[in-house]
Amino acid sequence: MDLSSLANSLPTGCLPVENSTVPFWHQDLHELHDHRTTEQLPESSDVVIIGAGYAGISTAYHLVKGDGADSKLSVTILEARGVCSGATGRNGGHLRPDMYSPMPKFIDRAGIERAVEVAEFEVAHLNAIKSLVEKENIDCDFTLTRSIDVWCNEEAAIKAKKLYDTLASRNLDYMKDVFFVLGKDAEGISGVKGAKACASFTAATLWPYKLILHLTESIIKTGLVNLQTHTPVTSVTRAPSGGFIVTTPRGTTLARKVVYANNAYVSGLLQQYSKAIVPCKGLCTYISVPEGITPPLLNNSYIVREEDEVVSYLIPRADGSIVVGGANSKYQPFLEQWYNNVDDSVLIDEVKTYFDGYMQRNFRGWENTGARVDKVWTGVMGYSWDSNPHVGAVPGEEDQYVLAGFNGHGMPVVFLSALGIAKMIRDGIKFEDAGVPRLFQTSQARLDKVKGGPVGGDILSKYA
Repeated sequence: MDLSSLANSLPTGCLPVENSTVPFWHQDLHELHDHRTTEQLPESSDVVIIGAGYAGISTAYHLVKGDGADSKLSVTILEARGVCSGATGRNGGHLRPDMYSPMPKFIDRAGIERAVEVAEFEVAHLNAIKSLVEKENIDCDFTLTRSIDVWCNEEAAIKAKKLYDTLASRNLDYMKDVFFVLGKDAEGISGVKGAKACASFTAATLWPYKLILHLTESIIKTGLVNLQTHTPVTSVTRAPSGGFIVTTPRGTTLARKVVYANNAYVSGLLQQYSKAIVPCKGLCTYISVPEGITPPLLNNSYIVREEDEVVSYLIPRADGSIVVGGANSKYQPFLEQWYNNVDDSVLIDEVKTYFDGYMQRNFRGWENTGARVDKVWTGVMGYSWDSNPHVGAVPGEEDQYVLAGFNGHGMPVVFLSALGIAKMIRDGIKFEDAGVPRLFQTSQARLDKVKGGPVGGDILSKYA
């Protein structure tokens, strides 16, 4: 099946499935995972947020508890499954800015100023999340570290160095944090076998589920937030008397304003986004070592590009275990298994055993550790046509906002984007004053561009 035929069958009732694969992060579910604040849906709320993941919970946090919070605002969060059951609770735990790889594309499209906005915005998330963890005393294994990008293909390594040199020559402040090595020292510095180049910069790792559930507990305690899990939204329509009727299988509730924070599933409610944000599955694993074995210490998180250019991302954990995912190129040809697919109860066949022996193959000193895959899961991400999230007021609609399409890269993007949405709702400011990169602003022009290009744009078209 090719992209064009898949485009004609984009989901119209895009809702999460039941019996999803269980990620490592969900091993100990929080008491609020399946919480319902009240037995019935509230009759009405100032704001209804659809989705209780990173985007939805962060938006609610900024509205009722963050700086400038409104103590008179009523907020209802509607979630189709449990809290943090979607992409956030299934990711790699990697808070990693992508400071240089996409920059040439963004510079070509929009100029250096707007491109730098994106890079600096992602970097800002490191201090924002660090400050949040400290302020709220959140136990989520947050660790500030270095991330190492590794290239094992010599041609790709040389291209990466040229890109680094180009960006460094522009004297961009954020690039001063990037350290690049090409040649024989790359393997020794990175610890990755056959490394031809590596780059390092500041990043962080964390337990994403614990972060979001702690924030959930925090906002519930304010008494301003009504959380309703296992309550999928099936439609949002304008009420004759004003506001919106939000319909679920458990009844309806009236909202003065609506926030669509359901990422990959947004097209089920906003059909105009059906080609702008496409649901795509990925795969992640948890690798452990046998009791009594001490593996080589890894102090860094990684992006590893193997010699055949299969790309994986991984984070080390304090107990010596590893969370690693990716390897997208291995399943790219099998479009029906991952593209326009929201079934996260089924693994992707072509990669479900790929990470067996991964650490032994790629990392020095891991050959005899007995490291093995203990858990494999899949999740659904929202990939945007132009590689940028959609943030802001829904085009042509008053009092409706969207926060979706994070391209599997939401950790260094969502929290401050949610702050921007909260400011727009709470303070009535325009997007231009919300502190969110201009390239992220959703607009009719961005939606119209999708009609003139291949489905999936410059990210998904390479999977064809």
